[in-house]
Amino acid sequence: MKQLQNRIAESGITLAVASVFAMGIWLLNGLIAKQLWPQLAFFVASVYLFVELSNQNALLRVRSRMVSSIFILLSCTACFLFPYFDSGIVQLCFMSALLLLFQTYQDEQAMGRSFYAFLCIGLSSMVYVHTLWYVPVIWILMAKQLQSLNWRTWLASFIGLLTPYWFSLLWFLVPRHFDDEWAMDLSPVGEHFSQLFDFNYEAPSFRLGHILVIVFTVILTTTGIIHFWRYSFEDKIRIRLLYGFFAVFAIFTLVFILVQPQHFQVFMPLFFIGASPLIAHVLTLTSSRLSNILFFVAVAILIAIAAYNLIVFNSYIL
Repeated sequence: MKQLQNRIAESGITLAVASVFAMGIWLLNGLIAKQLWPQLAFFVASVYLFVELSNQNALLRVRSRMVSSIFILLSCTACFLFPYFDSGIVQLCFMSALLLLFQTYQDEQAMGRSFYAFLCIGLSSMVYVHTLWYVPVIWILMAKQLQSLNWRTWLASFIGLLTPYWFSLLWFLVPRHFDDEWAMDLSPVGEHFSQLFDFNYEAPSFRLGHILVIVFTVILTTTGIIHFWRYSFEDKIRIRLLYGFFAVFAIFTLVFILVQPQHFQVFMPLFFIGASPLIAHVLTLTSSRLSNILFFVAVAILIAIAAYNLIVFNSYIL
């Protein structure tokens, strides 16, 4: 028997309601006053790609927009991240990469998509070099979950990863002044990659709002992972492998945040990418009375966290 939560999850207007809610959060967070239009454009593009990813891969057994809706709502709880330009670019690059990677499922001839997927990751690493730590993890997931890794796709992905840096080298060939000699100064490149191995722990100034977002997302994600493991037999093998990809992606991101919390502003949006399908799975495909209650409790807590962070991090609203 369908509960109210199932009707909401399968409703065609759920995504529209989530989008209106998000637009209100963006406006109250200073979209116009702070001129956050580029960041909003990155966010909208990421949401669109998530809709495409969910549709192309049929992540849920029923017709539902919950995956992208959960992604929107989780992002709104961390409205303090909206002004960060680099986090928006990195999130969009990874959404593009995953959309392409999932199209390589069991296709060992998908050199083109592998190239472009890792081209996106390479672009993200130019903005934030620490995203390169995802590369070996994604290669393993390509081999185990997507079953598309061989020497051809690996080589294509490696070339794609290097391509942005290859073209950027032209910039270092240009003399800074007209009377300079033509000489390549690669010291900025060395400085860029040296940050990758800088593991100096820097405790960020976390506030209650940051902690609430992390704890809330972790609890829901853990619930989603447990639920999926228990009922994964009801899904097709392909869907099981894709959710395994999301689970590993989310766990790796969470571990990185806990070990290097100074990178929270960039890696928390990536955590939302891995967490959203897992949370949507449990909220959409459960139909007990208890799950119905927990659904509305989770929605209420989410709205409360978003409102709290909106007020605390935007004192001018008061």
